[in-house]
Amino acid sequence: MRIKLFLTLAVFTIFSMTALFAQDGGAKNSESKQKSNDIITVEEAYLHSIEGVIIKEMVQSEGRDAKLVALQYIENAVEGGRGDSEEIQAALDSLATIGLSTVVREGGRVINNYPDIRVKACALLAKIPTEKSKDTLMKVMYADNEPLVITTAIRSLGEIGINNNDETIEMINWINRKFSIINPTSSLAFEVLNTYEKLAPNVKNKKEMIEAIMGIAGNYNYVTPVRNRALEVLKTISNEGK
Repeated sequence: MRIKLFLTLAVFTIFSMTALFAQDGGAKNSESKQKSNDIITVEEAYLHSIEGVIIKEMVQSEGRDAKLVALQYIENAVEGGRGDSEEIQAALDSLATIGLSTVVREGGRVINNYPDIRVKACALLAKIPTEKSKDTLMKVMYADNEPLVITTAIRSLGEIGINNNDETIEMINWINRKFSIINPTSSLAFEVLNTYEKLAPNVKNKKEMIEAIMGIAGNYNYVTPVRNRALEVLKTISNEGK
């Protein structure tokens, strides 16, 4: 009920302010174009601040549904070119690590473990190619054990493309070793290979990466297409060095 009431008030406020600015603009048609642009800028800034408040409220609210609403608002903000704001980055950091950094228990059962929320947050981080996004994804990979979440985080790191001092590639190498032993997952290995291929031009020390690729190629826990993909990536990386 609290969430519904908050959303209703927020939406009403947004529409009210939009109407107010529209009326104000109509009453001042004779003013300069610059002043009209200033009004639009103020309106947009106000709406963005309301958007940030809604997202923060939804992220902090209990329950999975509130997190889904937050992700919808964040996705709209990212598509609108507002994804690099501090509010959006903080919200995605919280959603990508929910149930990892802070565990909430009720009757001995974890009640805030939402892998699907973490997956969506990791996917959205790929659309904000910043150091903060990279750092959040690295935290997820270190703390999470869900193959789908890890797979999405690896894919996003490949799309972001940041690999300062090989820290990203070293984390992926570690994840690959970890899962190849405890839970060999073909989809995860496939994404590791794709990300290796994307980051290879920016990797200083390729030794461990090449060893990992060869390991995947020879690991029959993985399906044949994944092993074949490993050979393709190995060939591509080898040709880059010529």
